[in-house]
Amino acid sequence: MLYKNLNVNEKGHLTIGGIDAVELAKEFGTPLYVLDEDVLRENAREYVNSLREYAPEGSMPYFASKSLSFKEIYRIIASEEMGTDLVSPGEIYTAESVGFDMAKTIFHGNNKTDSDIEYAMKSGVGCFCTDTFEEIEAVDLIAGRLGIRQDILLRITPGVDAHTHKAVTTGNVDSKFGFPVFSGDAAVAVRLVLSKQNLVLKGIHCHIGSQITDIKPFLDTSDIMLDFIKQTGFDCEVLNLGGGFGIAYKEGSGSLNITEGVKTLCGYIGEKCNKLNIKMPKIFMEPGRSVAAAAGVTLYTVGSVKIIPDVKNYVSVDGGMTDNPRYALYKSAYTCLLANKMNGKADFTCSVAGRCCESGDLIQEDVIIPRPVRGDILGVLGTGAYNFSMSSNYNRLCRPATVIISGGKARIAIKRETFEHLTALEV
Repeated sequence: MLYKNLNVNEKGHLTIGGIDAVELAKEFGTPLYVLDEDVLRENAREYVNSLREYAPEGSMPYFASKSLSFKEIYRIIASEEMGTDLVSPGEIYTAESVGFDMAKTIFHGNNKTDSDIEYAMKSGVGCFCTDTFEEIEAVDLIAGRLGIRQDILLRITPGVDAHTHKAVTTGNVDSKFGFPVFSGDAAVAVRLVLSKQNLVLKGIHCHIGSQITDIKPFLDTSDIMLDFIKQTGFDCEVLNLGGGFGIAYKEGSGSLNITEGVKTLCGYIGEKCNKLNIKMPKIFMEPGRSVAAAAGVTLYTVGSVKIIPDVKNYVSVDGGMTDNPRYALYKSAYTCLLANKMNGKADFTCSVAGRCCESGDLIQEDVIIPRPVRGDILGVLGTGAYNFSMSSNYNRLCRPATVIISGGKARIAIKRETFEHLTALEV
């Protein structure tokens, strides 16, 4: 089985954390997001422990809220002693609403409005990661007006190709994010922040992309970032390397082991700092997918099976791009299973299609499963990250419920939307 928390019971049903997936579908309905809390906690703990072991004191991981943001997630990661990075006032509000320690937050975004900045400061956000010269000026001005000195990280664009999908590559020289090193803008930004009375430059940040399964781009990035620290000569307390560790979405596909990746990266940075004769900074990381993705399974009910002889087969389910737009956006790989026929012979090749009025509403193509019929339960693995957080009400569909499982028990974390929710704000 792709992930160790998945198994098959005596009924031939998929189990998630020891719970029958078919029974979950019956009890809570479909589509249904299922999140295994034990898996999520294990991944979070691995980041916390490996940074404590291999990085300087004070280093820590910040969970990437954009991958999965709702109240219970912040309670879980807080109890695992992670910080969180936030990219909008909505994420700030959600974290703050459950008492998350806002000193352990970093506020991201390439176009923070003045109201965003003020809201974040009044909420006590610990650090701003600034992307532009305009933002530096705005943060300084608003901090001065509020009578505070705001900690700052500068987002640097290192110019590294992470060899991942173009839509999730963020470290190239033409990225919309950050200050490029090659143009000299990054060095100018350092000098500008250091000149501001209301800003405190804590360090630098970069993020080169998502779903990266090779450590080398991270090492190449570290070289550039450390050379930049040496050349600019400022006292860099924090080097934030962002997120991007990839996971396996299918059997045999690549992934980056958390502990080994952190160990290799920190060891490399330590050696490089010695060569450059600079102090090794605290290491921050911002994992999202590698914490949450493998903890999630989405369950659907099969509605129809369309066979076009000698052309193509479709299996349509009661969800689709509204609860998982990633195949439509990126052609993202997923493993699909028939949860109620795990012991059946997988000899039916098909495309799993959603219910939206879009030809591109597909969850996966070239899936090989036992031949399904109406009412079967189809499970899609690895949906804990960037599924709920990217969901929508397109075609006026209601977003699914989210169930969290732990220790053989299931609890509702997010209720299923109703038709009333669709029109609640309309006049």
